[in-house]
Amino acid sequence: MKKLSAILSLALVICLLAGCAGTPVVYYSNCTCPTGSHDTPAAAPTEAPSVEAPATEAPAPVEGAVKTGLALITTAGESTSASADAEGEAKYDVTLVAVNVDDNGVITSCVIDSIGTSVKFDATGAITSDLTAPIQTKNELGEAYGMKAYAGAKYEWNEQAAALANYAVGKTVEELKTGAIGEDGKAKDADLATTATIYLGGYVAGIEEAVANAHHVGAQAGDKLILSTLISIGDSVSADAENAGTAQLNVDAVAMTMNGNVITSAIIDAVQAKVSFDATGTITTDLTVSMQTKNQLGEAYGMKAYAGAKYEWNEQSANFCDYITGKTAADVAGISVNEGTKPNEGTDLASSVTIAIGGFMALIDKAAK
Repeated sequence: MKKLSAILSLALVICLLAGCAGTPVVYYSNCTCPTGSHDTPAAAPTEAPSVEAPATEAPAPVEGAVKTGLALITTAGESTSASADAEGEAKYDVTLVAVNVDDNGVITSCVIDSIGTSVKFDATGAITSDLTAPIQTKNELGEAYGMKAYAGAKYEWNEQAAALANYAVGKTVEELKTGAIGEDGKAKDADLATTATIYLGGYVAGIEEAVANAHHVGAQAGDKLILSTLISIGDSVSADAENAGTAQLNVDAVAMTMNGNVITSAIIDAVQAKVSFDATGTITTDLTVSMQTKNQLGEAYGMKAYAGAKYEWNEQSANFCDYITGKTAADVAGISVNEGTKPNEGTDLASSVTIAIGGFMALIDKAAK
């Protein structure tokens, strides 16, 4: 009996050291999925964690309602006037971030994207860019963005942005700011630095702004977070002797969550970024002034003051998002609109949304695909 007892005791010790009573741990590497989910497990470590320094337990999953937030940060500071030797260029950089965050300020999901585009014009003020050419975000471009091909990077931009987004999950903004990047704006965390070698400071600022903008609009923990955009430079116009030219970038963006095929929350914002220039191709816009979104402008956008609207653009956008919450993308596509894509009179939506919503509907359709 003593011998049997000793054997059983030894077996129990071995089992505890091997972790057989606990939940199996799955290891992942180089995750690039934008919503924080993992598809491909890497090989497990060949050595078990030491008993003296056990692996840190993953935080308990968040349950219940979470906030949804969206940020669009637009700059044109690198724009240049035309000269006799070179075209002028209104050069835009847009950082886009969507987040879900719980009531304790912990980020539960995050998506980061960016737009880099320009409108060119010559020394006579004539626009030379193709205004009909499609514009894609850096996530949409993927490897076509060219960091691997032309800059010798190990990871493409979308992979690096996804690494930062995944790193942010489970952290507060303060924890992210103190742990993710150093004074040079590049990755300070050793694990993050293995994938993300680009400048991250602006994207962390975007996450901070998205979290600050976040509020409860229906999302629940575990819903899929989507960031989608529609982009155009088609409203740009050349200068002439009487009128300034305008290089205009229009971006509509939505942060949307879905449970299956049902929309559980949505926030829509837009920016009309404009750089003006004269008939000599000289930029006349103050490029240091912040380019605000329509939600940031609020009543300063002027729909009430100048168009006599009952609701301002940001209010109508929020009303539309509230209306589509709980519906499917097919339901949204079936909203009754007139030839100008405004909600038809007599419908529930028409009482609070009087602007054209064709762009909103296209944005939701793209996000749901």
